[in-house]
Amino acid sequence: MTFPITDANPVRFAAPLPPRVGIVVIGGGVIGVMTAFFLSRKGHSVLLLEKGRIAGEQSSRNWGWVRQQGRDPGELPIMVESLSIWKSLSHEMGEALGFRQTGVLYLAKTEREMAGFAAWMDHARAHQLDTRLLTGAETAALLKGAVAPWKGAIYTPSDARAEPWTAVPALAARAAEMGVAIREACAVRALDLAAGRVAGVVTEAGRVACDHVVVAAGAWSRLFLARHGIGIPQLSVLASVAATEPLPEIFPGNAADDDFAFRRRADGGYSIAPGGAEHDFFIGPDAFRSFRVYTPILKKEWRSSSFRLRAPKGFPDAWSTPRRWAEDQPTPFEAMRILNPAPNLRTLGRVQDAFARAFPGLGRPKLRTAWGGMIDTMPDVVPVVDHGPIPGLTIATGMSGHGFGIGPGMGRVVADLVTGGHVGHDLSRFRFQRFTDGTRIAPGPSL
Repeated sequence: MTFPITDANPVRFAAPLPPRVGIVVIGGGVIGVMTAFFLSRKGHSVLLLEKGRIAGEQSSRNWGWVRQQGRDPGELPIMVESLSIWKSLSHEMGEALGFRQTGVLYLAKTEREMAGFAAWMDHARAHQLDTRLLTGAETAALLKGAVAPWKGAIYTPSDARAEPWTAVPALAARAAEMGVAIREACAVRALDLAAGRVAGVVTEAGRVACDHVVVAAGAWSRLFLARHGIGIPQLSVLASVAATEPLPEIFPGNAADDDFAFRRRADGGYSIAPGGAEHDFFIGPDAFRSFRVYTPILKKEWRSSSFRLRAPKGFPDAWSTPRRWAEDQPTPFEAMRILNPAPNLRTLGRVQDAFARAFPGLGRPKLRTAWGGMIDTMPDVVPVVDHGPIPGLTIATGMSGHGFGIGPGMGRVVADLVTGGHVGHDLSRFRFQRFTDGTRIAPGPSL
């Protein structure tokens, strides 16, 4: 299988459509895959539908970090559980996931950043994490050949890494072995409603009756839900990442400061990316509609945002993308099977320069490949995980770049949410109604 995954990759999962199934999951990213996985483990009949390829979008294009460190307090308990599930799955599945507990290191150039790290330690202690603050000397001892003037760091040795583009398809294959029917290249065009509740889905290959639908469609969730009158202020931003040629090991895990981030890869290179909130933001009709609710995060991150006047044709918030369509006609989901945006090479060039300054003995890293991915985000940078306003509908979307690591834990949570099981965590931070009930929308104390 080649990377990035595109619709030129052969279809791997081609289950026939059943006339009826208990639960349909829309979206073959890590959240959809793990939700289906745990629903099947609970004994439910599940159909997972993906318009393109499993993990074709952000679930294979992310950094590959599996981190507790720096999480929003609302996500942290689920992430602690998720790390435990990752360890169990790795023991069960071996090298297929590329899972390694090699640590996460956040680097501080200023005392102000160190103060922010120190404040987050309260959350680490509340969950008995092995997180600790490091001095400048302790930080330098962890990073071979580093000369950057870091004041110190926050470090969680138990945090981990995995290989996204192989891990998520491997998890999907395991779900299929457990009995989940998975079909790629099959877009869901609409919910089928009867008497005001979910009665099934209409796909490009026909109708499937079901009692419940989970929308875990990543960057496409807002567009799909809006057709049914359900509004969520979800937008997407372009994140650019690159893989270097093999390099000597400078640190076995994941590290970041405000200029660059890196993760050791199984192939001996590093995945590198901007370390702060640097991203490309496409302005479209949904962005205009959601401007007010995004004002707090824009004020915080406007210096690191590159604004583009229009999204490429076919993207969810492109000006020409239809917002309404008939169930018997091709939809935007069929027109754009997989979002495959071009990376911002100028941004990645700055990352290469920052890496070279920090590790002069290695020089400017040569890139083996580079790619872009569209991160589905929310104004408060945490997801919607809740029942929707239509009976029989559950929404799990807007993971805001945090979805890969938390995916197994969130999948377990969503499976129990759907079936009325014991969720085990407070989901009030992620409720659907928070954008309309007067709640103050703001990012939490995350790093």
